[in-house]
Amino acid sequence: MTDTTAPDRATTGPDPDDLDVLRASTRGTLIERLGIELVEASAQRCVATMPVSGNTQPAGLLHGGASAALAETVGSVAAQVHAGPGRASVGTELNVTHHRGLREGTVTAVATALHRGRTTASYEIVVTDEAGRRVCTARLSCLVLEAR
Repeated sequence: MTDTTAPDRATTGPDPDDLDVLRASTRGTLIERLGIELVEASAQRCVATMPVSGNTQPAGLLHGGASAALAETVGSVAAQVHAGPGRASVGTELNVTHHRGLREGTVTAVATALHRGRTTASYEIVVTDEAGRRVCTARLSCLVLEAR
């Protein structure tokens, strides 16, 4: 018998197969406040952009925390798509190395799956500037949970 009840979005997140639904789920969140735009989302790869403007530290450079939030966003979205409907993913570890500072433009983050297992998923995230230069490199580990 097939369960036709919709999963509780509070515990399982949006439909991971619908990019528009994933985008809509970011309204009112840090993702929206940072200006992060999802471009592509699959369990293997997720891409998003973020403006430097509005995401700087007092010295005028891209804030490292903004880069980290962008990295965690693309990795978490990919992990949620991997988890699938009725399941959830939560980040358990984020490691970020900053390579260069930026004062303007847009950065692009690409998360690529390193491991997609039944209970864990890990992603390498590369953040680049508009010239394709690496701004930061991150690694995110996520726990995949069954819905409650």
